[in-house]
Amino acid sequence: MLAKRIIPCLDVDKGRVVKGVKFFDHVDAGDVGECAARYEQQGADELVFYDITASYEGRQLMLDVLRNCAERVFMPLTVGGGIRGIDDIRQLLNAGADKVSINSAAVRDGSLIRESSLRFGAQCIVLAIDAKRVKQPDGRETWEVFIDGGRKPTGLEVVAWAKKGQADGAGEIVLNVMDSDGTREGYDLEMTAAVAEAVSIPVVASGGAGNPEHMAEVVTKGKADAALAASIFHFGTYTIGQAKRCLADRGIPVRL
Repeated sequence: MLAKRIIPCLDVDKGRVVKGVKFFDHVDAGDVGECAARYEQQGADELVFYDITASYEGRQLMLDVLRNCAERVFMPLTVGGGIRGIDDIRQLLNAGADKVSINSAAVRDGSLIRESSLRFGAQCIVLAIDAKRVKQPDGRETWEVFIDGGRKPTGLEVVAWAKKGQADGAGEIVLNVMDSDGTREGYDLEMTAAVAEAVSIPVVASGGAGNPEHMAEVVTKGKADAALAASIFHFGTYTIGQAKRCLADRGIPVRL
């Protein structure tokens, strides 16, 4: 079994790290560079950096903030937010990103994942999915993809969209379940497992981590390849090392 990854996530707004609940009510969580350096020191496997308002505001990600972050870390850096096409992806890679996470633009341009994967390689193209459980008028529950920072429903079904992303050439999927985001009540194990079983590329689980036990659950019962978290790390509740030790104590392979 490959080692499971522990990944802190920096949600960035106006150049500062923030954290909200279910994508709203954000509070300040610190300086981008300082947070990145702290997680580098703690031994994080990767770092995810999202400009959470870039797509909604129709602007590019702040490249200067990205460069500052990239200069502080040596671990792989995944970046997303405000991507509109191939040129934006190239700029992010040139500014220090190792992988580029695409969400809204992938929905708006159905060929972007395929074109970017062919151009830059599948290893650096990530399909990000902001997913939400939605009650239909007939009482059925569906899992729907949202874009623009969780503000706009798309009508796309989560598992089918993940399968299309893999077919188009994405090398990884980040599944962020909006209903769980920031709640610290645990990941959505059912939805995560459904996506992980439907694709053969790595799936990163996001949304709901409240303690390291939740991370152990999502990489076992949820079948995820990595667990992403923000609140529990940003506010000092747990360290990366404590999370990894929890997984290791349960026999789950991690890079200590």
